[in-house]
Amino acid sequence: MKTNTFAQELTSLQDNLHYFAKSLTQNDEEAKDLVQDTFLKALTYRDKFEENTNLKAWTYTILKNTFINNYRRKSRTTVIADNTSDNFFINSGMFIEEYSPEAQLSHKEIHSVVENLQEEHRVPFQMHHNGYKYREIAEELNLSIGTVKSRIFFSRKKLMNKLEGHQ
Repeated sequence: MKTNTFAQELTSLQDNLHYFAKSLTQNDEEAKDLVQDTFLKALTYRDKFEENTNLKAWTYTILKNTFINNYRRKSRTTVIADNTSDNFFINSGMFIEEYSPEAQLSHKEIHSVVENLQEEHRVPFQMHHNGYKYREIAEELNLSIGTVKSRIFFSRKKLMNKLEGHQ
């Protein structure tokens, strides 16, 4: 399928995709973002689409999987309310109410060791730590899943060796 034809057929599905996205997100702005992410992925992985198959089903699957992955990523984030009169909400997966001086020092040392890893090991490790799946990391960094898994494994091993005295 030619690029122009593919893009035209894809944009003709926009209203249907938006309706489906809104049924999943229950929010118009999030639905628009989800449709935009779906278009981006569909155009990026256009070569994976097989001719003479159902484009609508293919894009619906991309949209649904993107929604599920985003939901999983968001669910890993802890929501904590502070005690001010305005009750602001803080979203952070690493929030600890009270940092002891020892905990602050330990956190800085761990962060320093992670930052000193070689970039080829540090980046996949940090992405995995931030909630990305092996497959997502592999696609983002253009690596095989096996390479991503081994780099994360060796990063953990290096961190454990360098931080042997920490608990």
